[in-house]
Amino acid sequence: MNLLSVNQLSKSYGPKTLFNKISFGINYGDKVAIVAKNGSGKTTLFKILKGIEIADEGDVVFRKNINVAFLDQNFNLDETLTISGILKTADNKFVKCINAYDAALLESEKNPSPQNMQKYDDALHLMTELNAWEYETDIQEILSRLEIYDLTQPVASLSGGQKKRVALALVLINKPDLVIMDEPTNHLDIDMIEWLEHYLQASTLSILLVTHDRYFLDEVCNSIIELDNGEIVEYHGNFEYFLTKKAEREMIKNAEIDKARNLYRRELEWVRKMPKARGTKAKSRVDAFSEVEQKAKQRRTEKKIELSVKMERLGSKIVELHKITKKYDDKTILNPFTYTFMNGEKIGVVGKNGVGKSTLLKIILGEEQVDGGKVQVGDTVVFGHYSQGGIQLNNDKRILEVVKDIAEFIPLANGTSLSASQLLTRFNFPPDLQYNFVSKLSGGEKRRLYLLTILVKNPNFLILDEPTNDLDIVTLQTLEEFLDEFKGCVLIVSHDRYFMDRLVDHVFAFEGDGEIKDFPGTYSDYRIWKQEQKLEDKEAKKLISFEAIEAGGLAPHILTQEEVHHTQIKKEIKQEVKQEIKPLVAKKLSYKTQRELEELEKEIPTLEKKKLKLELELAAVANDYTLIQELSEELKKLSELLDSRSMRWLEIQEEL
Repeated sequence: MNLLSVNQLSKSYGPKTLFNKISFGINYGDKVAIVAKNGSGKTTLFKILKGIEIADEGDVVFRKNINVAFLDQNFNLDETLTISGILKTADNKFVKCINAYDAALLESEKNPSPQNMQKYDDALHLMTELNAWEYETDIQEILSRLEIYDLTQPVASLSGGQKKRVALALVLINKPDLVIMDEPTNHLDIDMIEWLEHYLQASTLSILLVTHDRYFLDEVCNSIIELDNGEIVEYHGNFEYFLTKKAEREMIKNAEIDKARNLYRRELEWVRKMPKARGTKAKSRVDAFSEVEQKAKQRRTEKKIELSVKMERLGSKIVELHKITKKYDDKTILNPFTYTFMNGEKIGVVGKNGVGKSTLLKIILGEEQVDGGKVQVGDTVVFGHYSQGGIQLNNDKRILEVVKDIAEFIPLANGTSLSASQLLTRFNFPPDLQYNFVSKLSGGEKRRLYLLTILVKNPNFLILDEPTNDLDIVTLQTLEEFLDEFKGCVLIVSHDRYFMDRLVDHVFAFEGDGEIKDFPGTYSDYRIWKQEQKLEDKEAKKLISFEAIEAGGLAPHILTQEEVHHTQIKKEIKQEVKQEIKPLVAKKLSYKTQRELEELEKEIPTLEKKKLKLELELAAVANDYTLIQELSEELKKLSELLDSRSMRWLEIQEEL
């Protein structure tokens, strides 16, 4: 059943075409992600679907009588109201139904005329049809899952993450048939993101979303729509499938452009030499030449952003935290915390919103003072701080001027330098865009420009607070590669689990009440460890409960009927405990084995690719017997290693 049809939709702003005659549809049960570079028109498309922007041509058709909900990236809540007030005044079919029922009931009691009684019967029927009687219960369940408890809080007093949760609650409470979301994970902490993932996975909701969160995309969506150079390309698979097929498509497209350019050069010479009087055959060749010319002048696939700016030398003393403490009123942010940063470290900072992650960053930067302890910063440290709020770029300035205000020429890691314009080009701001005003940039493009202004200062200690918000996937992948090779220190606060797993060596986990656990490993390693701890705690509590029953055992004497009954109860409890614990133990891997399994799942595909490459090389060798022998020996060793790794993977699967 089709819920949404987008037909031949086009939108331009002046000379810039965002999309041209694009068409796609959303059917019942579809969970679709839209992926595109910043400035490609994702948010504009979202606004057209919502009806607050008008397309140049084409139309958007929603199925009749379906309930559609939108979650904006930049949502506006009435800050004069409380959370309760927001819920009661929401544009919500259940609220409208309840209000109509209350009004009809009141009118029928005041004046039981046939007309008023009919209105009451209609309202009662609608209440039953929508099951609006359960609305309050449903609200409480969703709010508690989103950790919204105090409904008397004024909206103005809420943090960005809390406001996002209220906006999300308003969408989910309405029980839509189709939900359209623009960056739903922005401003949510990781626990909330994982809850939302599970909720959307389990629901029958049809979903269209714009997201840069690759784990979220993989968990929630079953297909991807890419908006690329004004056109739509659909991929029916997960993010890895999308990357593979996109690379194949770009390779084929570039090969076709190369072929067209070669043909164009030959045909251009023929066209120039050909006399004006042309026959029918010549005319058809000229028509074909026009098509070749159009294809030959297509742009190749854009190169990835190149980040290679110079890093200032970092001395032996970097940053030392000695028993630092911090409180806000009665809330403890940091208990005595000590840490000495080492060169080349990449540390992730995780925890729920409001526990003090950003405060720790500000303390290191010197923007916040500690209550106790000492912070020492080395003389050679140059901080590069990417803040969650971003910088206030002057909208009246041109893009090139923003960079020139920092430096006319920027030194690179290889010893050369680039002009401000050349560096902007590397950052996917082509020359024809550099003289545009900042006000013309999309939110993601402004973020990319902000990132550039930080890197051109040649920092050696990067502090990144939610750097992934609003950045497109191409920029994220390039930033990951840059940070992976960055020789200085990196401290990252991010809700993007893919980004964290790709980069960090260990994790500062804010566990509440000012406690920070320094965990060795990635964020996913930390989450696995936490789950193991919860399971072990649960098992321990059950065993303690059982041992307590055993400890209260009976003295050796003739048992009364009551004591026999009591003993039987104890046996039943013991059996129940064993039954509950057994499956938990049987299905759980140790932390070490879990890590080994993850490494095997990364290594085996790599070995398979190497094996295939060797087999192809061997097949291509003709009479070079020395090379054949070398390749055969290498292939034999690789096959043995692959067999060994595969057998170990199977052994672990048997444990599971």
